[in-house]
Amino acid sequence: MRRRHALQLAVVNASAWVGVPSLQAQTEADVAALMREGGCVVMLRHAQTEAGIGDPPNFRIDQCSTQRNLSADGRAQAVLIGQWFASRALKPSSVQSSRWCRCKDTASLAFGRFDVLAALGSIFNAQSKANAQTAVLKARLSAISPGMFEVWVTHQVNVSALTGEGLSMAEAFVVRASPDGGSVQILGRTRFV
Repeated sequence: MRRRHALQLAVVNASAWVGVPSLQAQTEADVAALMREGGCVVMLRHAQTEAGIGDPPNFRIDQCSTQRNLSADGRAQAVLIGQWFASRALKPSSVQSSRWCRCKDTASLAFGRFDVLAALGSIFNAQSKANAQTAVLKARLSAISPGMFEVWVTHQVNVSALTGEGLSMAEAFVVRASPDGGSVQILGRTRFV
C-alpha cells in the first residue's frame, strides 16, 4: 500500500508538540481508550483538499463546485479514517460537521452520517463570529456524557479558536472540557496520513 493511503496514528511524545500541554494519550490504544471512556470529542480537521487556502472568491456555501474541495487523496484519507474507527469498534454517539463541502464529504466518507453544526462553520473570513461559535462548542463539549464521544469535522481556524493549537489536514485532537467548563483540555492527538 502506498504511504499516502496508509492510515497511521502518531505515537505522540508530549514534548514533540510545542505549546500543547502534556498529553495523556501516548499510543493508539490510549487514544481509543479515551474515546471509550467518553465525555470527549474527536475534533477532526477535514481531510486533504485541493491546493489553496480558504475558498475561492465568491464561493457559495450551497454550491460545492465553487469551494475548495477534497482531493482524491483526501477522499481516500476519509475512508481510511472511518476504517480506523470501525476496526476498533469505536462508534461516535454523534458526528457533527461544518457546512463546507470538504467537511461534509470527510464526515460522510468516514462515518456514513453526520449532522451540520453551525458552530463548526469556517471563521476564516468571519473572525467576528469566533467568540460566539467557540462558546457554543465549549457548552456542547461540557454536556457530553461519560461513555459517549462525538466527532466534530471542522476547519483549522475553528480548531485554533477552541484549543489554541493547530492541526494538519486529516489530523485530530481528542478534547474534553476542563472541570470548570471554562477551557478545553487536549488529551491526545492523532495523525491520519
